[in-house]
Amino acid sequence: MHVTRPLTGACLTLASALTLTGCFPSGEPTAATDDRLSVAMMQPPRSALSPLSDDAFKLSRWSTAETLVVLDENGDPQPALATEWTRTDIATWEFTIRDGVVFHDGTDLTAAVAAHALDHAAHASPKPRILDGVDLTVTAEGDTVTVTTAEEDPLVPHRLSSPQLSILAESAYHGGTVDPVGTGTGPFELVEVDGTTSARLDRFDGYWGDPAQVAGIDVTFVPDGTARAAALRTGEADIVEAVPVSQAALLEQDLLTEVPMPRTNTLYLNADRGPLADPGLRAAVRDAVDRQALVEGVYEGRADVAEGLLGPAIPWSADRPERTDPTEADDPDGAGITLATYTDRAEQPELVTVLEQQLEDAGFEVEQVVREYANIEQDMLAGEFDAFVLSRATVLDSGDPLAYMASDFSCDGSFNIAQLCDERIDALLAQAEPLTSGEDRRAAILAAEAAILATDTAIPLLHERVIQGDAARVVDSAKDPRERLLVTPRTRLD
Repeated sequence: MHVTRPLTGACLTLASALTLTGCFPSGEPTAATDDRLSVAMMQPPRSALSPLSDDAFKLSRWSTAETLVVLDENGDPQPALATEWTRTDIATWEFTIRDGVVFHDGTDLTAAVAAHALDHAAHASPKPRILDGVDLTVTAEGDTVTVTTAEEDPLVPHRLSSPQLSILAESAYHGGTVDPVGTGTGPFELVEVDGTTSARLDRFDGYWGDPAQVAGIDVTFVPDGTARAAALRTGEADIVEAVPVSQAALLEQDLLTEVPMPRTNTLYLNADRGPLADPGLRAAVRDAVDRQALVEGVYEGRADVAEGLLGPAIPWSADRPERTDPTEADDPDGAGITLATYTDRAEQPELVTVLEQQLEDAGFEVEQVVREYANIEQDMLAGEFDAFVLSRATVLDSGDPLAYMASDFSCDGSFNIAQLCDERIDALLAQAEPLTSGEDRRAAILAAEAAILATDTAIPLLHERVIQGDAARVVDSAKDPRERLLVTPRTRLD
């Protein structure tokens, strides 16, 4: 049932100055009335909360839909709805399904039900992004789900950790649609969704794990960053996603947590043609860039200076080998280069302006090109620019950075902005690809990273953070770099 309610006072104040697409319904529980959590989310649902889309990450962050596998801090797979798994050959994995799990609709989790959910995802059109290019067949026998891939895939457990492969009750599936209302297994049951405005979740007392510490979650979708910040300041929201940097200074600092993201802002240099095809001039760009000035000046100190392609959101990346024998820089001597970026992320144009000054101080002549992303991507991928600044996710959907490296830096990479083709890098990526999760794979990935950095075709600038706001009485909300968790069973109000 959809109910229209009047705006609360704080929302009316904001609405007089802003056009808001979300605010807090006064008739629902708020932070000030009981032990329900009020949460302000940045993006409204785009696909009716279908788990086959990016909306799946909302279901995961609310702890209503769960997967067979979860990832730990290092990105290694751990048990969830599956208690264990075995790789029986290079293309086959067997997962043992947890006993005693009940869906929110009262039905039991079995291997057959889990296989049904995965099979639906494997045959969906379009497929969930985590299964792009993956042929998956799923069968069930007893308490075991068998997953077989057409080609060798050491990341099957990682793929099954994606919220896009959440396991829902059979009642969730209606032809081509999937309805997560009342069909998950998590500690909170999704009981109501009001389009792109709000959602309501209640504690599920039949949960198989530790019980939730709050009675429920009231979610409101608030795309406007100023409105989200105001909701935290006025007490209308207990937890606020993605507080804008511009608003952070206006809030009590002890209410804010800066969470490192697996996202790197990188300056890609064209290695195929133009002035920066010369390694000595690429080295001159490398030496001209002042990362600290970018972090302090553009991000107001709320980012991490990049030491490599992978940042603090991937803890093991700190074990990278020290860079040795960098290419010696040549004198730019007035070399003209085009430096491009896009307007869709607010910081990018300002970042490019500061970079332009740094490069001109070093002796380059710089021409800026700034457009909307949709209008610049084709030229970017075609190598039409000498240099391009891009904010790039480095672990994509599987929680593993190798796919990002192959996409951006291999000869056949589909997102190779730098137009780089280096046989040694391709060989290192190929050596890492068949390795299963663990120390050997991580070491191989860091070796490939070192080889990429040695070409100076990608100058990592900074690693981004997201600012999460928690009211003073919120305890144990998740601060998750992968944005898969937010409210967990441990989250409570003090």
